[in-house]
Formats: sequence, structure tokens, C-alpha cells
Amino acid sequence: MCGIVGLIRLNDYGKTSLSNIDNAVQSLHHRGPDYQNSWKNDRIALGHARLSIIDLDPRSHQPMSDESGRYKLVFNGEIYNFKELRQECENNGYHFKTEGDTEVLLALFMRFREKCLDKLNGFFAFAVYDQETETVFVARDRFGIKPLVYYANEGEFAFASEMKALMALGIPKTIDKVSLFTYFKLNYIPAPSTILQKVHKLEPGKYVTIDLKSPSLTPDLKTWYTIPFDPEEAKKLSPHDYSQSQKVLKRFVRESIKKRLVADVPVGTFLSGGIDSSIITAIAAQEKQDIESFSIGFSDTPYYDESGYAAEVAKHLGVKHHVFDVKQQQLYEAGQKVLDHLDEPFADSSALNVYVLSQEVSKHVKVALSGDGGDELFGGYHKHGAEFKLRHPKLQEHIVGNLHNLWAQLPASRSGKIPNLVRQLQKFSDGYQLSNRDRYWRWAGIMKEEEANYLISEQMLEREHRLSDAGHVFKKRKDALLRNMTKTGTLNEVLLTDMQMVLTNDMLFKVDSMSMAHALEVRTPLLDPQIVKFAFRLPVEFKVNHTFKKKILQDSYREILPESVFNRPKKGFEVPLLEWFNGPMRSMFTALCSEEEFIRDQGLLNFQAVQELHSRLYSKNSGDAPSTAWALVVFQHWYKKYML
Repeated sequence: MCGIVGLIRLNDYGKTSLSNIDNAVQSLHHRGPDYQNSWKNDRIALGHARLSIIDLDPRSHQPMSDESGRYKLVFNGEIYNFKELRQECENNGYHFKTEGDTEVLLALFMRFREKCLDKLNGFFAFAVYDQETETVFVARDRFGIKPLVYYANEGEFAFASEMKALMALGIPKTIDKVSLFTYFKLNYIPAPSTILQKVHKLEPGKYVTIDLKSPSLTPDLKTWYTIPFDPEEAKKLSPHDYSQSQKVLKRFVRESIKKRLVADVPVGTFLSGGIDSSIITAIAAQEKQDIESFSIGFSDTPYYDESGYAAEVAKHLGVKHHVFDVKQQQLYEAGQKVLDHLDEPFADSSALNVYVLSQEVSKHVKVALSGDGGDELFGGYHKHGAEFKLRHPKLQEHIVGNLHNLWAQLPASRSGKIPNLVRQLQKFSDGYQLSNRDRYWRWAGIMKEEEANYLISEQMLEREHRLSDAGHVFKKRKDALLRNMTKTGTLNEVLLTDMQMVLTNDMLFKVDSMSMAHALEVRTPLLDPQIVKFAFRLPVEFKVNHTFKKKILQDSYREILPESVFNRPKKGFEVPLLEWFNGPMRSMFTALCSEEEFIRDQGLLNFQAVQELHSRLYSKNSGDAPSTAWALVVFQHWYKKYML
């Protein structure tokens, strides 16, 4: 787990700007504090910041060269099956000088080129420069666990683990207004777009080749992996196959966790007390006796505190458990650090919790296992249960759906059990009126399209819902994100779209960016390729019905986990935003919304809409206004830091 950066510039200015590579590497120091280094010639520069997890030997430092000096590799991630792959290379005559996975990856690429990707079980983003063919090859893992952004322009190409490294290289910065609209709709910006024009996220399962002999350096982008999903395949399993499917799932999960416990440094687990993290902790404890688990609690805001569930699971499993009690003032102060750390607008406020948890966990271990992916694979979110019910409605669903006008009149917010229930009823009744595809898009975002459209100055939607020129670009991007949603498909299409859009761009980005801020490697056992392939062969009824979400996970592990894991209500890893905006952030947010001259000069936001957001936030029916207000705070902080 590390940070990587690279730059190719063929013009005269570019050759002198290659010296910026060390500044770019330094900007990634938090990702790899153990060692930083770079290599360059007159056209290309590569940099690496290392976090040593496997093979602590200095000979595994990067950029790594082969014996001949033809190849240069920078690599971020872990290859879990590297020992088997190493043996394969040795059987074919390769002699290793190191013990880790980096040299194994280099040896595989030298032999198989892009075909080596199919052999890798792990998470990664890496680049290889071949001095003989004068090409640079850049690839990202199957599910986007590790980040990779790149900048492409005439005669220039740069890539990095984080956008701040690209900025350190001196790339031009122009706001992508379609991305800005999407950001306020979703609270994040899905790949391949970023907040900046000509800067892209390399999508999961893709690689790009750059030919230095071409004066344009045009990236040749190709797909090497897609999540295997055949709707007809899931129909082959009957209820009689359920028991056997549980056995297969349990075997795959155990194998995956065993692989991810391999490290030359201490390993622990994130434990929330939910199903996914509890399963991982339970099996990790069986495979590694000294495993420790970690969670955070909020004793001064009990509504958001789930630490009691985690403690109960740890006690049941006999695992040494650490609970970090975080006061709201501490969390609020962490928010300022998160704002400074983000190099692209990202408004999932639970990033603050992950930041604080990672900060504390990193004092004890260098690697933590998390349950990310379980909800997307097996249907664990509230929206998955609601989606199933709307696709198979009973009288109750019809009643709730037809009472939209009633729910709209009731006070709703995320702060408190009753107002949060009202908020959910409002969203459910919204979705009741929509098609499968439109409902997914509505529930995927915080704001409705019309609301996001009103908030920005250059509107995507014009009167009578006609599209502006930018709106046509937005529609094209939206259609690409929803490409797997059909009129007659099953809930598995929702889960697949969540895997490709929400998991990669929200959940995994959040965990990677916040954990790597503290040089903590987080591994995700449920995202083993074998488990993902298996999960998308399962019929919907094995995952979700009117009573259960993640049914097969629950039934497979009831015998080893306490009953509280299965009976507890599911909550998100939430932050008390409404309380903050009514408390320590009130004066700051009011001042931000009052910057009329700045906002008008900025030319990106509708000042009147900002004022109305402020009014709605402080009304008796705030709804999701706190989330949008936080998105506004994040964006303006980012803009003032990076664009002025």
C-alpha cells in the first residue's frame, strides 16, 4: 500500500517540469511514510511513496527495475496470491532478489504483459515503463479498491494515486461544470469524471497504454475485467440449492480472509457490530489468535453510537477489542482536517468517522480488514429492502406509496428515530411513482436533479426539462452509469450498478483516502473476485425478501455470532450534521452563504439557491438539507484551497 505518480512530457517545457516529480512524491508522503523515491530521464518521471507491509527489505523500494534496466515499475497495493505466482515464475527460470509481491508483479508483466492482470488476486494500481518499446502501461484493479487518476492533453500524460500529486506536477485546473452538477446530486463524482477538465479516474478493471513515440501521447484505454453477471445464470439455482450455496460462500469467505491476513506487520479488523464486519472478525480470530478489533463510539450523542454492538460481538468471540470514544468536539475538529485533506470535492460525511477511526487504529496496527462490499453484493442497504418491496408490493407498500402528500408535510431529518423514519417514507413514496431506472437514480443521490440544477449557475436542465449543451453531456454520463438498469431486470441489476457506481466512487474512495491519510492499509475480504463472481450467480431471493436483507450471509453465520448482530437495526456510519449546523458550524455556514460577491464572481453557484438552502436548513423540516449544506461547505473549502 503506497502512493504512485508519473509524468510524461515531450515538449521543451515539459522536460524541465519533470523536476516537479519530487514535490509530487512528497504530496503523497501520508500514503507511504516509510520511503520516498523517484526516477526520471529527459521525457518521463516516476515516483513512489512506500508503506512497507510485505517484505520490509530496502531492496523492495520503488521505482523497481528489472536486472537489465529495461523496465521500471511503480506499484500501489497488495497481491495476495503472490507466493503461488512467484513459484510459477521460478519454475520458468526467473531468479528473485526480493521476497515481496512487487518483484513478482514485475516478473509477470515482463512475461505476460497485460495478460498478467488476469492472474492477480489483490488490489492495485501500477505503472510500468518499457524503455525498449517506449511505452507506459497503467492499470487498476477489478473493483477500484485502489485509486488512480490521470491527466491527458496534447503531448502530456500524468497519473497519480491522488489528484494533489497531479496538481504538484503543475497540471492546468479548470472546473468541469457537469461534474459539479453531478457532485451536488450524488455527493461525489463517479469515474471516469473528476471535478477538473482533462483529469480522469481510471475506471476499475481498465488499463491504459501510452506510446511515447506518438507526439500526441493519446491514451489507449481498454477493459481487462468486468463483473461477471448473466441474469440467466441466477435462474438456474432453486431453493433446494440454498444450503449448498451457504457452504460454498463460507468456504470462499474463509479462503479470502486467510489470504488477507498475510503481512509482516500487525493486522486488526474494523468492527462495527454489523453483519459484515462481525463475520470477518469472527473468522479472522479463528485463523489468527492475536487478532484485535477496533471501533469508535459517541457517548455524548447516543443516537449515533453503535459501539455497544461491536463490544458485544468482540466479547462473544473472545477478541481483544478497542473502543475509541470520540466526543463531538473531537469529531468536529477532525472535520477541519478532512476538509484540508480532500483534493476533490467529496461530501459523504461519514468520511469523518473513518478518518478518526483510522487515526486511532494506525497507532496499533498497520493493516485492518473491513466489511466493505457486503451490502452491495448481498443487498444490505435500506434502499435494497425498499426496492424489493416496490418490485413485489403488498397492501402496505401501496398505502405508503400513495400517501406522498402526507409524508411531505411532516418534519424529516436524519437526526432522531422519528424524523429519520419520515425521511425514509418520503423517499419511498417518491420512488413508488418512478420506473426502476429513475427510482435508482433518485435514491442514489441526496438531491433531486431539479434541486441540483437550481443550485448551480449554469443549469443542465432548461425549461420543460430540455437539456442545455452541458445537459447533453450529463445525460451521456448518466446513461453510462445506469447502463445495467433495464425495465424488466431483477434486483441484481441494482446491486451491480451499486458495485460499479456507489461502491467504487463513494465507499471505497472514502475508506482509502481516510485510512491512507494515516498510512493505514485497509483490506476488503468480501471483494475477492471469487466471492464477487459467486454472489452474482445467486438469485435475488437468496439475498433479499420482504423480511430479510443479506439473507444468505445472515443464515450462513448465525451459529458463530451473537443474536444481537441479526436483530439490530441497520444504521449508516453517520455524523450529526444537523446538530453541527445548529451548533459550532452555524456562524461559519451563515457567513459562507452570505458571501454574495464571492459567489457571484465565482460564477458556479446560484446565490439565491444558496440562500434558500440556508433557510431550509434552519427550518422545522430540514430533510436532507444538512447533507447538501455539508456538500457546499466541502466544495467551497476545496475551491478556495486549490482554485484561487
